[in-house]
Amino acid sequence: MTGYDAVIVGGGHNGLVAASYLARAGRSVLVLERKDAVGGAAVSFRAFDGVDVRLSRYSYLVSLLPRKVIADLGLDVTLRRRRISSYTPTGDDGLLVDTANTDRTAASFRSITGSDRDFSAWQRLYRQTGRVAERIFDTLTEPLPSRDALRARIDDEDAWSMLFERPIGETLTDRFGDDTVRGVVLTDALIGTFASAGEPSLKQNRCLLYHLIGNGTGDWDVPVGGMGAVTGSLSAVARSAGAELVTGAEALSITPDGEVRYRHDDQEHVVHGGHVLANVAPQTLARLLGEEPAEAPEGAQLKVNMVLSRLPRLRQRDLDPVDAFGGTFHINETFDQLETAYAQAAAGQIPTLPPAEIYCHSLTDPSILGTAEQKAGLATLTLFGLHMPARLFADDNDNARAVALRATIASLNSVLAEPIEDCLLRDGSGNPCIEAKTPLDLETELGLPAGHIFHRDLSWPYARDPAQVGRWGVETSYDRILLCGAGAIRGGGVSGIPGHNAAMAILTA
Repeated sequence: MTGYDAVIVGGGHNGLVAASYLARAGRSVLVLERKDAVGGAAVSFRAFDGVDVRLSRYSYLVSLLPRKVIADLGLDVTLRRRRISSYTPTGDDGLLVDTANTDRTAASFRSITGSDRDFSAWQRLYRQTGRVAERIFDTLTEPLPSRDALRARIDDEDAWSMLFERPIGETLTDRFGDDTVRGVVLTDALIGTFASAGEPSLKQNRCLLYHLIGNGTGDWDVPVGGMGAVTGSLSAVARSAGAELVTGAEALSITPDGEVRYRHDDQEHVVHGGHVLANVAPQTLARLLGEEPAEAPEGAQLKVNMVLSRLPRLRQRDLDPVDAFGGTFHINETFDQLETAYAQAAAGQIPTLPPAEIYCHSLTDPSILGTAEQKAGLATLTLFGLHMPARLFADDNDNARAVALRATIASLNSVLAEPIEDCLLRDGSGNPCIEAKTPLDLETELGLPAGHIFHRDLSWPYARDPAQVGRWGVETSYDRILLCGAGAIRGGGVSGIPGHNAAMAILTA
């Protein structure tokens, strides 16, 4: 075939969601994926020689994937909640947030802060954001509301001001007295976003909002079987519905009338789509259209994957490492430490004490370990390093990667009772099981512009101008071309929301 109702450029999870909805509605669909397998950033790999461990290599957790999408498409996806929300070591103690035990969490706050004040403020903050999540999450898979309509739906002026109008750094300084507690909240405003707590553009607030509203609860869950299980189910649904998925197919150009030229098996091909859905960054779409990009996004994270022979010992001796690493483990992420690292990175320096957070997927889902690896008690650690913008790696990516990894490992070791190197498993060639990915590596491997995991800075989940009200937030300047990736309005994260909305823009027209 050379003509389809929809040609989808990019076979990441959003492209697969769009393909599934459209094909199930009887539309002819072609998905073109540059890599040898679909999935984009939501994939699992056996990254180390001779080690049967399926790491979620790029994207780690799921929060924003709507239950509606799972139900609509009949996806075979299991998401498992982590009992421990987070642990933040502080010297020989630490702040533990146990979602199943309020008394335990309160006692931990009291031990760190010296009173109950900050825990009460913590409960108030998350009650507020929980109500916001309940009231607006379902709007993400509906036509765009106006700003005023979303504000009325939230119906809490204090929460609106805190999230939508005032830099989150000011709120945290006002509400909490302890630097560690402030930092735990602030980290959710900085994942994949290079900003200070007081950034006037409020891009840190937008990032925080998306981290707090997933499925109306804000929970970040572990996909059983790894991220590859999510896209594996999506690709199976899309194929069974009749969509064609072609891998190793690199898009070369797109025209406004729906022509897509691509290379596959060393030959160029041309197809036409009634619509073209771009599951690529807006910057990449501009290039494919032969236009100048309107913006230059920049990613700002270091991703490190590890396999351990055992979990490391903690400086807090009365805490089981299973609890500490079962949730999000914060490394040197107090409010002041985050601000210092941002200032250093903004000045062109790899932070001297890089802030980062890690978690152990295999504690929640041991199925990602092979039988022998489970019996041996192996563990995975996935680390997300903050304030590592692409500019720091531009001159010499290999050297800067090595420097950033050494600094990050030193930062991790500073909060442990033993060096993490003593716990790293050796692969079949005798090498330690650790790999690091810079923003430039993510650009090369995944096509993310300067490694930006959201394709560009996140948007508010409402119409930016009156003409967008009632539309889907995926439209472009051309009627036949739609965004269906993370760069759409209400994009970002492993959500499937832009894929759903791009399909709805076609099916409800």
